[in-house]
Amino acid sequence: MSVDALDARILRLLLQQPRTSVREYARILGVARGTLQARLDRLERDGVIAQAGPRVSPAALDHPVLAFVRIEVTQGHLDDVGTALADVPEIIEAYSITGGGDLLTRVVARDNAHLEDVIQRLIRLPGVVRTRTEIALRERVPHRVLPLVESVGRGAAAARRDGG
Repeated sequence: MSVDALDARILRLLLQQPRTSVREYARILGVARGTLQARLDRLERDGVIAQAGPRVSPAALDHPVLAFVRIEVTQGHLDDVGTALADVPEIIEAYSITGGGDLLTRVVARDNAHLEDVIQRLIRLPGVVRTRTEIALRERVPHRVLPLVESVGRGAAAARRDGG
């Protein structure tokens, strides 16, 4: 989907002021409320706005340990293992990957002993050959998309100025 300059301005505002009303967003952007709502609906329908809701901190839920666990899977069992991972509440994300391993998971735990218990649970899953774990020491760049939105917005504005 193509994002134009107004879409980028809308996304930037949503990221900077997530608890503002649609009416207020329209006022700030200088567009009609109906125009803004139509844009929001399209951005959601096209998957640009992928999540609406609070971002919950696992650390605030007494799970301050964050680890990335690579899982090597027996050939032909990737889907089965992927489905089984959904039953492990401490796994907050899982991706199929290239390179070392077949799956990369983001795992949270109460402490290192709890992390070991989670890893042992993963190792016992049918189809799991081995795991490799890296523990995150400190978050250096928090999850963000605003710089990307701003870059896309600058590109859209430049394309509009250049007639493209």
